[in-house]
Amino acid sequence: MYLFNGNNLCSNNHHDLAMKKILTLAIIFLSFAVPFAQSTNMNLKHFPMLMPQVQPNTKDSYLCTAFRMPRYRTEYIVEFIPNATMETAHHIIIYGCKVPGYHVRDSPRAVWECGEMSGVVGPDSPYLRAPVCTGTYSIIYAWAMDAPSLVLPDKVGFKVGKGTDIAFLVLQVHYAKVDRFLKGDRDQSGIILSITPDSANRVNKRAGVLLLGTQGSIPAKSIEHMETSCKISQPILMHPFAFRTHTHKLGKLVTGWLIEDGKWKLLGKRDPQKPQMFYPINNESLIIKENDVLAARCTMDNYLSHPVSVGPTGDDEMCNFYIMFWVDGDDELDEKYCFSSGPPTYYWKNDPLIGQVPDDIDREASNYIQ
Repeated sequence: MYLFNGNNLCSNNHHDLAMKKILTLAIIFLSFAVPFAQSTNMNLKHFPMLMPQVQPNTKDSYLCTAFRMPRYRTEYIVEFIPNATMETAHHIIIYGCKVPGYHVRDSPRAVWECGEMSGVVGPDSPYLRAPVCTGTYSIIYAWAMDAPSLVLPDKVGFKVGKGTDIAFLVLQVHYAKVDRFLKGDRDQSGIILSITPDSANRVNKRAGVLLLGTQGSIPAKSIEHMETSCKISQPILMHPFAFRTHTHKLGKLVTGWLIEDGKWKLLGKRDPQKPQMFYPINNESLIIKENDVLAARCTMDNYLSHPVSVGPTGDDEMCNFYIMFWVDGDDELDEKYCFSSGPPTYYWKNDPLIGQVPDDIDREASNYIQ
Protein backbone atom coordinates (compact mmCIF):
# COMPACT_ATOMS: atom_id res chain seq x y z
CA MET A 1 0.00 0.00 0.00
CA TYR A 2 2.83 2.40 0.72
CA LEU A 3 6.52 2.87 0.06
CA PHE A 4 8.41 3.53 3.25
CA ASN A 5 11.88 4.99 2.93
CA GLY A 6 13.53 4.70 6.31
CA ASN A 7 17.21 4.63 7.18
CA ASN A 8 17.92 5.03 3.47
CA LEU A 9 16.13 1.83 2.47
CA CYS A 10 12.80 1.52 0.64
CA SER A 11 10.56 -1.37 1.58
CA ASN A 12 6.92 -2.43 1.39
CA ASN A 13 5.44 -3.31 4.81
CA HIS A 14 1.69 -3.65 4.90
CA HIS A 15 1.67 -4.59 8.56
CA ASP A 16 3.50 -1.57 9.94
CA LEU A 17 0.81 -0.11 12.22
CA ALA A 18 2.85 2.94 13.14
CA MET A 19 3.32 3.83 9.50
CA LYS A 20 -0.39 3.34 8.81
CA LYS A 21 -1.13 5.87 11.52
CA ILE A 22 1.34 8.37 10.04
CA LEU A 23 -0.30 7.95 6.62
CA THR A 24 -3.70 8.57 8.17
CA LEU A 25 -2.30 11.73 9.73
CA ALA A 26 -0.98 12.97 6.44
CA ILE A 27 -4.08 12.47 4.37
CA ILE A 28 -6.21 14.21 6.96
CA PHE A 29 -4.93 17.54 5.70
CA LEU A 30 -5.25 16.99 2.00
CA SER A 31 -7.55 19.65 0.45
CA PHE A 32 -8.05 20.27 -3.26
CA ALA A 33 -8.76 23.75 -4.54
CA VAL A 34 -7.54 24.14 -8.09
CA PRO A 35 -10.14 25.08 -10.68
CA PHE A 36 -9.64 23.24 -13.97
CA ALA A 37 -12.02 23.27 -16.90
CA GLN A 38 -14.16 20.21 -17.63
CA SER A 39 -16.37 19.99 -20.69
CA THR A 40 -19.62 21.84 -20.04
CA ASN A 41 -21.66 19.38 -22.12
CA MET A 42 -20.67 16.40 -20.00
CA ASN A 43 -23.56 14.16 -18.94
CA LEU A 44 -23.37 14.84 -15.20
CA LYS A 45 -25.38 13.88 -12.16
CA HIS A 46 -25.00 15.27 -8.66
CA PHE A 47 -24.42 12.84 -5.81
CA PRO A 48 -24.68 14.39 -2.32
CA MET A 49 -22.43 12.86 0.33
CA LEU A 50 -23.64 14.50 3.54
CA MET A 51 -23.56 13.66 7.23
CA PRO A 52 -27.04 12.56 8.39
CA GLN A 53 -27.74 15.18 11.07
CA VAL A 54 -24.89 14.09 13.34
CA GLN A 55 -24.22 15.42 16.83
CA PRO A 56 -20.62 14.75 17.93
CA ASN A 57 -20.01 15.35 21.62
CA THR A 58 -16.24 14.97 21.94
CA LYS A 59 -13.57 17.44 20.81
CA ASP A 60 -11.61 16.20 17.76
CA SER A 61 -14.27 13.66 16.82
CA TYR A 62 -13.82 11.90 13.49
CA LEU A 63 -17.13 10.63 12.13
CA CYS A 64 -17.61 8.44 9.05
CA THR A 65 -20.57 7.34 6.94
CA ALA A 66 -20.52 5.12 3.83
CA PHE A 67 -22.10 5.41 0.38
CA ARG A 68 -22.33 2.44 -1.98
CA MET A 69 -21.09 2.90 -5.54
CA PRO A 70 -22.78 1.22 -8.55
CA ARG A 71 -22.20 -2.53 -8.72
CA TYR A 72 -22.95 -2.96 -12.39
CA ARG A 73 -21.61 0.20 -14.01
CA THR A 74 -18.48 2.33 -13.95
CA GLU A 75 -18.61 6.03 -13.15
CA TYR A 76 -16.12 8.90 -12.93
CA ILE A 77 -16.02 11.71 -10.40
CA VAL A 78 -15.11 14.96 -12.16
CA GLU A 79 -16.07 17.66 -9.65
CA PHE A 80 -16.26 18.13 -5.88
CA ILE A 81 -18.60 20.78 -4.44
CA PRO A 82 -18.16 21.43 -0.70
CA ASN A 83 -21.18 21.73 1.56
CA ALA A 84 -19.28 22.83 4.66
CA THR A 85 -17.59 25.70 6.47
CA MET A 86 -14.36 25.67 8.44
CA GLU A 87 -16.27 26.97 11.49
CA THR A 88 -17.97 23.57 11.69
CA ALA A 89 -15.69 21.06 9.94
CA HIS A 90 -11.93 21.13 10.44
CA HIS A 91 -11.53 18.93 7.39
CA ILE A 92 -13.40 16.44 5.22
CA ILE A 93 -11.96 13.41 3.41
CA ILE A 94 -13.54 11.03 0.93
CA TYR A 95 -11.98 7.55 0.88
CA GLY A 96 -12.47 4.80 -1.66
CA CYS A 97 -12.98 1.34 -0.10
CA LYS A 98 -13.87 -2.18 -1.10
CA VAL A 99 -15.48 -2.60 2.31
CA PRO A 100 -16.14 0.24 4.76
CA GLY A 101 -15.01 -0.08 8.35
CA TYR A 102 -18.63 -0.27 9.49
CA HIS A 103 -21.76 -0.87 7.46
CA VAL A 104 -25.31 -1.84 8.34
CA ARG A 105 -27.16 -3.46 5.46
CA ASP A 106 -30.49 -1.76 6.06
CA SER A 107 -29.07 1.50 7.42
CA PRO A 108 -27.11 3.12 4.58
CA ARG A 109 -26.43 6.23 6.65
CA ALA A 110 -24.95 4.44 9.64
CA VAL A 111 -22.34 6.66 11.34
CA TRP A 112 -19.27 5.54 13.29
CA GLU A 113 -16.23 6.98 15.06
CA CYS A 114 -13.27 6.54 12.71
CA GLY A 115 -10.45 8.71 14.06
CA GLU A 116 -7.58 6.23 14.01
CA MET A 117 -5.03 8.92 14.78
CA SER A 118 -6.66 10.70 17.67
CA GLY A 119 -7.09 7.67 19.89
CA VAL A 120 -9.82 9.64 21.66
CA VAL A 121 -13.40 8.38 21.81
CA GLY A 122 -15.61 9.99 24.41
CA PRO A 123 -17.18 7.57 26.89
CA ASP A 124 -20.56 9.12 26.15
CA SER A 125 -20.20 9.00 22.37
CA PRO A 126 -23.33 7.63 20.68
CA TYR A 127 -21.22 6.17 17.85
CA LEU A 128 -19.43 2.83 17.55
CA ARG A 129 -15.68 2.81 16.88
CA ALA A 130 -14.32 1.28 13.64
CA PRO A 131 -11.65 2.00 11.02
CA VAL A 132 -12.45 4.07 7.95
CA CYS A 133 -12.13 1.05 5.65
CA THR A 134 -11.61 -2.65 6.10
CA GLY A 135 -8.49 -3.56 4.13
CA THR A 136 -7.05 -1.35 1.43
CA TYR A 137 -8.24 2.16 0.69
CA SER A 138 -7.42 5.12 -1.51
CA ILE A 139 -7.76 8.87 -1.26
CA ILE A 140 -10.41 10.33 -3.52
CA TYR A 141 -10.74 13.87 -2.21
CA ALA A 142 -10.24 16.06 0.83
CA TRP A 143 -11.35 19.52 1.85
CA ALA A 144 -10.24 22.07 4.43
CA MET A 145 -10.05 25.80 5.20
CA ASP A 146 -13.11 26.79 3.14
CA ALA A 147 -11.51 25.57 -0.08
CA PRO A 148 -13.71 26.16 -3.13
CA SER A 149 -15.09 23.53 -5.50
CA LEU A 150 -12.62 21.43 -7.44
CA VAL A 151 -13.21 20.71 -11.13
CA LEU A 152 -10.76 18.22 -12.64
CA PRO A 153 -9.07 18.86 -16.00
CA ASP A 154 -10.91 17.96 -19.18
CA LYS A 155 -11.18 14.19 -19.79
CA VAL A 156 -9.84 13.42 -16.25
CA GLY A 157 -11.80 11.64 -13.51
CA PHE A 158 -11.59 9.39 -10.46
CA LYS A 159 -12.89 5.96 -11.45
CA VAL A 160 -15.38 4.25 -9.10
CA GLY A 161 -17.86 1.36 -9.16
CA LYS A 162 -17.73 -1.63 -11.47
CA GLY A 163 -14.21 -2.71 -12.46
CA THR A 164 -12.54 -0.92 -9.53
CA ASP A 165 -11.66 -1.57 -5.90
CA ILE A 166 -14.03 1.23 -4.91
CA ALA A 167 -17.35 -0.34 -4.01
CA PHE A 168 -17.98 2.31 -1.35
CA LEU A 169 -17.08 5.92 -0.77
CA VAL A 170 -16.63 6.83 2.87
CA LEU A 171 -17.15 10.40 4.04
CA GLN A 172 -15.05 11.38 7.04
CA VAL A 173 -15.57 14.69 8.85
CA HIS A 174 -13.23 15.94 11.57
CA TYR A 175 -15.08 18.02 14.17
CA ALA A 176 -12.32 19.83 16.05
CA LYS A 177 -14.80 21.82 18.13
CA VAL A 178 -18.12 20.53 19.42
CA ASP A 179 -19.46 23.39 21.55
CA ARG A 180 -22.41 24.06 19.24
CA PHE A 181 -23.35 20.38 19.22
CA LEU A 182 -23.34 20.19 23.00
CA LYS A 183 -25.97 22.94 22.84
CA GLY A 184 -28.19 20.80 20.61
CA ASP A 185 -27.10 21.61 17.04
CA ARG A 186 -26.77 18.90 14.40
CA ASP A 187 -24.73 18.80 11.20
CA GLN A 188 -25.00 17.83 7.54
CA SER A 189 -21.52 18.78 6.34
CA GLY A 190 -20.23 16.94 3.30
CA ILE A 191 -19.38 17.06 -0.38
CA ILE A 192 -21.60 16.99 -3.46
CA LEU A 193 -20.02 15.00 -6.30
CA SER A 194 -20.47 15.61 -10.00
CA ILE A 195 -20.35 12.20 -11.67
CA THR A 196 -20.42 11.08 -15.29
CA PRO A 197 -21.11 7.49 -16.43
CA ASP A 198 -18.50 5.54 -18.34
CA SER A 199 -21.05 5.19 -21.13
CA ALA A 200 -20.82 8.94 -21.78
CA ASN A 201 -17.26 8.40 -23.09
CA ARG A 202 -16.21 11.75 -21.66
CA VAL A 203 -13.32 10.52 -19.49
CA ASN A 204 -10.24 8.74 -20.80
CA LYS A 205 -7.66 9.79 -18.20
CA ARG A 206 -7.65 8.32 -14.72
CA ALA A 207 -6.85 10.63 -11.81
CA GLY A 208 -4.69 9.71 -8.83
CA VAL A 209 -2.80 11.18 -5.89
CA LEU A 210 0.74 10.40 -4.69
CA LEU A 211 1.70 11.51 -1.18
CA LEU A 212 5.27 12.15 -0.04
CA GLY A 213 5.87 12.66 3.67
CA THR A 214 8.06 12.03 6.68
CA GLN A 215 8.10 10.95 10.26
CA GLY A 216 10.77 12.40 12.53
CA SER A 217 11.42 15.06 15.12
CA ILE A 218 12.64 18.68 15.12
CA PRO A 219 15.07 19.66 17.91
CA ALA A 220 14.30 22.66 20.08
CA LYS A 221 15.51 26.09 18.94
CA SER A 222 16.69 24.83 15.55
CA ILE A 223 16.03 24.85 11.82
CA GLU A 224 15.59 21.34 10.46
CA HIS A 225 15.10 19.74 7.05
CA MET A 226 12.50 16.99 6.93
CA GLU A 227 13.13 15.10 3.68
CA THR A 228 11.87 12.10 1.78
CA SER A 229 12.35 10.38 -1.57
CA CYS A 230 11.25 7.31 -3.50
CA LYS A 231 11.74 5.65 -6.86
CA ILE A 232 8.91 4.86 -9.27
CA SER A 233 9.17 1.10 -9.67
CA GLN A 234 6.44 0.28 -12.20
CA PRO A 235 6.05 0.96 -15.93
CA ILE A 236 3.70 3.94 -15.86
CA LEU A 237 3.50 7.45 -17.30
CA MET A 238 2.13 9.95 -14.80
CA HIS A 239 1.21 13.48 -15.85
CA PRO A 240 1.31 15.70 -12.74
CA PHE A 241 -0.99 18.71 -12.90
CA ALA A 242 -1.32 19.95 -9.32
CA PHE A 243 0.56 19.92 -6.01
CA ARG A 244 -0.18 20.72 -2.40
CA THR A 245 2.04 21.30 0.62
CA HIS A 246 1.27 20.80 4.28
CA THR A 247 2.95 21.39 7.62
CA HIS A 248 1.72 22.74 10.93
CA LYS A 249 2.92 26.02 12.46
CA LEU A 250 6.68 25.37 12.31
CA GLY A 251 6.85 24.91 8.53
CA LYS A 252 8.53 27.64 6.48
CA LEU A 253 8.75 26.11 3.01
CA VAL A 254 7.88 22.84 1.26
CA THR A 255 9.30 21.88 -2.13
CA GLY A 256 8.79 18.84 -4.36
CA TRP A 257 11.13 17.59 -7.08
CA LEU A 258 11.36 15.16 -9.98
CA ILE A 259 14.86 13.74 -10.43
CA GLU A 260 15.30 12.36 -13.93
CA ASP A 261 18.70 10.96 -14.92
CA GLY A 262 20.32 13.08 -12.23
CA LYS A 263 18.57 16.29 -13.30
CA TRP A 264 16.39 18.03 -10.72
CA LYS A 265 13.10 19.52 -11.93
CA LEU A 266 10.86 21.55 -9.64
CA LEU A 267 7.32 20.23 -9.26
CA GLY A 268 6.14 22.85 -6.80
CA LYS A 269 7.20 25.18 -4.02
CA ARG A 270 4.96 26.78 -1.38
CA ASP A 271 4.90 28.51 1.98
CA PRO A 272 2.73 26.13 4.05
CA GLN A 273 1.49 29.00 6.21
CA LYS A 274 -0.44 30.32 3.22
CA PRO A 275 -3.72 28.66 2.10
CA GLN A 276 -2.99 24.95 1.78
CA MET A 277 -4.77 24.29 -1.48
CA PHE A 278 -3.76 22.42 -4.61
CA TYR A 279 -1.93 24.67 -7.04
CA PRO A 280 -0.96 24.07 -10.68
CA ILE A 281 2.26 22.13 -11.08
CA ASN A 282 5.32 24.22 -11.92
CA ASN A 283 5.70 22.66 -15.38
CA GLU A 284 2.72 20.65 -16.61
CA SER A 285 4.74 19.19 -19.49
CA LEU A 286 6.65 17.03 -16.99
CA ILE A 287 6.07 13.27 -17.09
CA ILE A 288 6.93 10.95 -14.19
CA LYS A 289 7.97 7.50 -15.37
CA GLU A 290 9.56 4.27 -14.21
CA ASN A 291 12.94 4.69 -12.46
CA ASP A 292 12.39 8.40 -11.87
CA VAL A 293 12.96 9.62 -8.30
CA LEU A 294 10.59 11.93 -6.47
CA ALA A 295 11.83 13.99 -3.53
CA ALA A 296 10.41 16.52 -1.10
CA ARG A 297 11.79 18.75 1.64
CA CYS A 298 10.08 20.70 4.42
CA THR A 299 12.14 23.45 6.02
CA MET A 300 11.06 23.71 9.65
CA ASP A 301 11.87 26.44 12.18
CA ASN A 302 11.35 25.18 15.71
CA TYR A 303 11.47 28.36 17.80
CA LEU A 304 10.11 26.47 20.80
CA SER A 305 12.09 25.34 23.84
CA HIS A 306 11.22 21.68 23.32
CA PRO A 307 11.49 19.20 20.42
CA VAL A 308 8.45 18.67 18.21
CA SER A 309 7.64 15.35 16.50
CA VAL A 310 5.25 14.33 13.74
CA GLY A 311 1.85 13.73 15.29
CA PRO A 312 -1.94 14.27 15.11
CA THR A 313 -2.47 17.56 16.93
CA GLY A 314 -1.73 21.19 16.17
CA ASP A 315 1.06 21.03 18.73
CA ASP A 316 2.75 18.27 16.71
CA GLU A 317 4.13 18.64 13.19
CA MET A 318 3.76 17.18 9.71
CA CYS A 319 5.70 17.34 6.45
CA ASN A 320 3.76 16.47 3.29
CA PHE A 321 3.94 17.10 -0.43
CA TYR A 322 1.03 15.88 -2.54
CA ILE A 323 1.13 15.27 -6.29
CA MET A 324 -2.13 15.03 -8.23
CA PHE A 325 -1.73 13.38 -11.62
CA TRP A 326 -3.50 11.64 -14.47
CA VAL A 327 -2.63 8.63 -16.56
CA ASP A 328 -3.89 7.67 -19.99
CA GLY A 329 -6.41 4.87 -20.09
CA ASP A 330 -6.86 2.64 -17.06
CA ASP A 331 -3.38 2.51 -15.53
CA GLU A 332 -3.17 2.95 -11.76
CA LEU A 333 -0.22 3.70 -9.50
CA ASP A 334 0.40 0.71 -7.23
CA GLU A 335 2.22 2.52 -4.41
CA LYS A 336 0.52 5.79 -3.55
CA TYR A 337 2.54 6.75 -0.46
CA CYS A 338 6.23 7.60 -0.13
CA PHE A 339 7.44 8.14 3.44
CA SER A 340 10.81 8.41 5.16
CA SER A 341 11.73 8.05 8.82
CA GLY A 342 12.70 11.72 8.80
CA PRO A 343 15.20 13.43 11.08
CA PRO A 344 17.43 12.50 12.73
CA THR A 345 17.73 9.17 10.85
CA TYR A 346 16.96 10.15 7.25
CA TYR A 347 18.34 12.94 5.07
CA TRP A 348 18.75 13.32 1.31
CA LYS A 349 22.53 13.41 1.70
CA ASN A 350 22.53 9.86 3.06
CA ASP A 351 20.16 8.41 0.48
CA PRO A 352 21.71 6.51 -2.45
CA LEU A 353 18.64 7.40 -4.54
CA ILE A 354 19.57 11.08 -4.25
CA GLY A 355 23.34 11.22 -4.28
CA GLN A 356 25.01 14.61 -4.21
CA VAL A 357 22.45 17.42 -4.01
CA PRO A 358 23.47 20.30 -6.33
CA ASP A 359 24.20 23.49 -4.41
CA ASP A 360 21.62 25.53 -6.33
CA ILE A 361 18.93 22.94 -5.65
CA ASP A 362 19.85 22.82 -1.96
CA ARG A 363 19.49 26.59 -1.75
CA GLU A 364 16.19 26.75 -3.65
CA ALA A 365 14.71 23.90 -1.63
CA SER A 366 15.02 26.00 1.54
CA ASN A 367 15.07 29.57 0.21
CA TYR A 368 12.49 31.44 2.23
CA ILE A 369 12.44 34.99 3.58
CA GLN A 370 12.84 35.09 7.34
